[in-house]
This record gives sequence, structure tokens and C-alpha cells, in this order.
Amino acid sequence: MEIELTRRAETVNELLARYGVKFGIYKDNEFKEQLFPFDTIPRIIKKEEFAYLEKGLKQRVMALNCFIRDIYGEKKIVRDGVVPEEFVYISSGYLAPCDGVVPPKGIYTHIAGIDLVQGKDGSWYVLEDNLRVPSGASYPMIAREICRKSSPDTFETYHVEDNRDYAKLLRWTMDYVNTGGHTVILTPGRYNAAYFEHSYFAEKTGAHLATGRELVVEDDYLYFVDYSGKREKVGAVYRRISDEYLDPMTFNEESVIGIPHIYDVYRKGHVALLNAPGNGVADDKGIYYFVPKMVRYYLGEEPVLQNAPTYLPYYEEDMRYVLEHFDELVLKDVAEAGGYGVVFADRMTAAQKEDFIALLKREPRRFIAQEVIDFMDIDILENARRTPRKADLRAFVLMVDEPIVWKSGLTRFSRDPDSFIVNSSQGGGFKDTWVLSQ
Repeated sequence: MEIELTRRAETVNELLARYGVKFGIYKDNEFKEQLFPFDTIPRIIKKEEFAYLEKGLKQRVMALNCFIRDIYGEKKIVRDGVVPEEFVYISSGYLAPCDGVVPPKGIYTHIAGIDLVQGKDGSWYVLEDNLRVPSGASYPMIAREICRKSSPDTFETYHVEDNRDYAKLLRWTMDYVNTGGHTVILTPGRYNAAYFEHSYFAEKTGAHLATGRELVVEDDYLYFVDYSGKREKVGAVYRRISDEYLDPMTFNEESVIGIPHIYDVYRKGHVALLNAPGNGVADDKGIYYFVPKMVRYYLGEEPVLQNAPTYLPYYEEDMRYVLEHFDELVLKDVAEAGGYGVVFADRMTAAQKEDFIALLKREPRRFIAQEVIDFMDIDILENARRTPRKADLRAFVLMVDEPIVWKSGLTRFSRDPDSFIVNSSQGGGFKDTWVLSQ
């Protein structure tokens, strides 16, 4: 199954480079683009195993959507003491202007990227919930497309779910909440890390790709202005810029990539924004601790998928455990992302430990601590030889009348044999995820 593709590994990566499958990072105040290395050995998930993941992912995203609606609405979960008030209102993801605003059809989490790892015993754990502007679905899409061209016999022989339906699902998601008008993918522009994905999705879904300069608010509606000056009403915006830069009149007044007054249009129900502003309150790493409780609270069900064993230094009992087992844990700054702000305690010097523990005691809300999961190794090709590397899986869940789990996903792996960090910004690569249909 894999031999045919692995023989064409060089050809596949050359084609990916020709298609411009890249990501960008800012390093030393300079924007640099680099290829996202692709490994031709696929991750394979059996049909029955994916059905289990699908059930758990749907449940989790439903609960998270209920939480966001509640937090910006009645706030029952806070009043009932399930989630401490401080964990909500001091979160950097909580946006006061979103209070009382209900998006079209009550959907906040239109596109969720849920990061999972599989332990060596086969158990799956959720590491993170990405609900703001999760990226990455385009990479397995185009990789599969090129692999099909490079080795068509592989996909004729083996029973792999077709992942080419993501664009259709994304368009359905956008159309489902569209308030009337065109659909736009809002990009910060050419120098954004995920610009390839923005342009790829625009091409595949038929949506307009636009920057903030091409969108204007007039009489409480949003319009796309094309190169000739023609204006077209917009009913849905799949925005790929962060909340704080979306509208300088409501959020960060220094933003030059947003659209003045777009939030007023959204507040009046005249445009849908995907994902909804304010979603960050639910993917805060501190709030992550409470997601299993949300499942029980909102859905009355036991969680199908488990969190990695997690401790909140905010709680006295958890702080005591963290200090007693410090060398066995990984510490994460709740405000960081992309693999940044992650510290493995056993790799610190004695002085670093002392300084970190002092910081932890001063700012307990800032960090979570987790058991280090020795998650499963997956083979990659390195110098034409198989070698094991740590890998995770980003599963994509889209929300219409109910959640839909894409039968594929982004498998990222560490290229460093001593590292658990798989993020592209930290030098990781990616591979296709095959969900078997039989």
C-alpha cells in the first residue's frame, strides 16, 4: 500500500513546492516562507476507530458551542459554580462586546480544529480545542490530490474515504448561516502565515478572497468592492484574521487589516462571521480543563473523549500536586499557541525550576500542568528509511444543523527525534490521514 507512494515521495514534494504549499513565519522581525514538509507514509485510521472519534468530536463541539452561547448569554454555568467566574472574565479570549450577541442560527463554532494524540495503549486524548481561526485542512486536501495523480493505483486498490468533500462541506457551512449575499474569505493578505490556505479555499469554494480594503460597511450592510468599483452585498464572511484585528471601531483601534463597523453589521444580524468573535473564551487552555464538565452540564452525557490528565494550579489541591510532581509534568502558558509557551519540567535547570515555580505561585491562572503522554510514534521517511516520530492529529468539525466530522485530518509530526512538539512553526512536517471505509 505505501511502497507505491513512497517511491514517489520526491515527486510529490516537488509538486507541492510547485503549487506553493507553504506556510510563513515571522522570525527576527522578518517574514519568511518555507515549504511544509510532506511525508508520503499515511496515517491510517480504521473505520470503527474513526466512528468512535466522530462520536466524541461531535459531542465535544456541541458542548463547546453551548458554553460560548451561555457565557455571552445567561451565564448559567458560572452561576452554578461549574466554571469559576475568574476563569471566564480574565481570559484573553473573552470579549465583552460579544455579550448578548447571538450569531445567525446560534452557531459560534462553525469550524473547529480539535488536536488529539493517541497513547501507546491505543487511547485517544484531546490536547487542545482550536475555535478561533483553526487552520490546516488545505494541506491534506492538496497532498491527497497530488498523491492521486502520482499514484492513482493506490487509491483504486485500497478503501480510503475521499477527502475531497471538505470544500463542499465548508461551502455548505458558510451558506447555512449566510444572511443574504455573497460569501467572502477575509484574509490579512499575502504575508499571512496561512495565505496559501486562504487562496486555496477561495478557489475550491467559489467564495471571494478579499482583504479588509475590499470590504466596506454602508447603511448597516457589508459590501465587497471589486477592482472596477462594483459593490456586491455580503452575507457571510469566513474570516481568517484574529478577533482583535477584525474591527478597529470595536476591538483594537490600531488595526489596519480589519473593516470599520463590521461588528455593528454582525450585531444587527446582517452578516454571519465564521467563526464567531469571542470564541477564544472556549479554547483558552485553562477553560480546556472544564470541557468534560461542560459535556455533563449541557448534554447530560459522559464524555466520549478524554482530556490529557490536567491540573490547574489555580486550585490549591492541584497546586500541591504540581509542586510535588513537578519534574513529571509539562507546563503550558494558557495564552500561547503554536507550540510556544510549552515547558517540560524535567528539561529545566535547577535555577529555571526555581524561577518558574515562583512565577507559577504568583500567576497560577496563567498556566496549566499536564501529565506527559508518551503518545504513539508513527513512521516517517527520512533519508529513504523508515524512522519513528511523535505525531498528533487535528480533526476538523464543521457545524450546520449538527456537527459534521471531516473523514480526514491533518497529521503533524515532529522532525526532531527528541521532541514532542509537532507544530509547523516549530519545524514539524505533515502527512495524509487515511480513514478506511471498510
